Amino acid sequence: MSTKEPEIKIDLRSDTVTKPTQDMLDAMAAARVGDDVYGEDPTVNELELMAARKLGFESALYASSGTQTNLLALLAHCERGDEYIVGQQAHTYKYEGGGAAVVGSIQPQPLDFREDGSLSLKQIEAAIKPDDIHFARTRLIALENTVAGRALPMDYLAAVRELVDSRGLILHLDGARVFNAAVHHGINARDIAQYFDSISVCLSKGLCAPVGSVLCGSAEVIDKARRWRKVLGGGMRQAGYIAAAGIVALRDNVDRLQEDHDNARKLYEGLRDIHALNITEDSLQTNMVFLDCGKSVAEGLAQRLGEKGIKISPSALVRLVVHKDVSSRDVGRVAKVCREYFGM
Repeated sequence: MSTKEPEIKIDLRSDTVTKPTQDMLDAMAAARVGDDVYGEDPTVNELELMAARKLGFESALYASSGTQTNLLALLAHCERGDEYIVGQQAHTYKYEGGGAAVVGSIQPQPLDFREDGSLSLKQIEAAIKPDDIHFARTRLIALENTVAGRALPMDYLAAVRELVDSRGLILHLDGARVFNAAVHHGINARDIAQYFDSISVCLSKGLCAPVGSVLCGSAEVIDKARRWRKVLGGGMRQAGYIAAAGIVALRDNVDRLQEDHDNARKLYEGLRDIHALNITEDSLQTNMVFLDCGKSVAEGLAQRLGEKGIKISPSALVRLVVHKDVSSRDVGRVAKVCREYFGM
């Protein structure tokens, strides 16, 4: 009997699995490069300028990952013994190795997300520490957009900005999928970024670049972040070869995200009447569909899908992420296999 693993043809675990487009590969092969640590890589410089202009900031910095750009922002904005307020399930708090605390001695103050992915203004206000030597100094609020596929409401962003200004704080956005949020709202990402002092944007998720994120902010913040990037070992030399793909991502792949949103809705419509999956429409805004089916059901479903060349991450709450490499035909196939598995 053959023990050969089935070929994975449809991968719904994350939009990080996207492969670069042919245009990206061509741009990478033709990229002009220099030593970026010296500031002499023309392609990196072009990407940073492009990102800053696209999001309405003075300056930008290219780094290897969103984990690094988020950490660089916190290190640039905060000092040892400062505190940042953040979501309990936020990437910057839960999924980045505790970098702010470990590297920067910056204390996180986590709060629970509300259903829409926002943090309660009342709870933020209550969490801000008094000016007292007994407490860490509250310095920054970190939001995330999108959160579990949900785009933060625009009026909420304006309200948080007003609160931040009234208390003399700083506002950072983990905008790994901020372009998904902008496409959902039907606006320019600059309209979201205007409320923040800095924003981290991932190029290697729905935008399909093979690697990299950019941090956008003021020239002063980016200068500090550049120094911290060197300290963290994040200075890259002829990085233009990968930055070239980031330029294509920002130039060509933002509007394309609507296809992913449309395919996510098609997937939802194909699965919504499978009662065992317990799908709700509440979180269906961008490129993610969530199955609240329990771990045992998820594990059985993952095994069957795997036999058909479809990969998911089984857990009590399964996240199906649609991206460039998942077509409308693919989501139809996923729905068909799921329906057959549940006898429908």
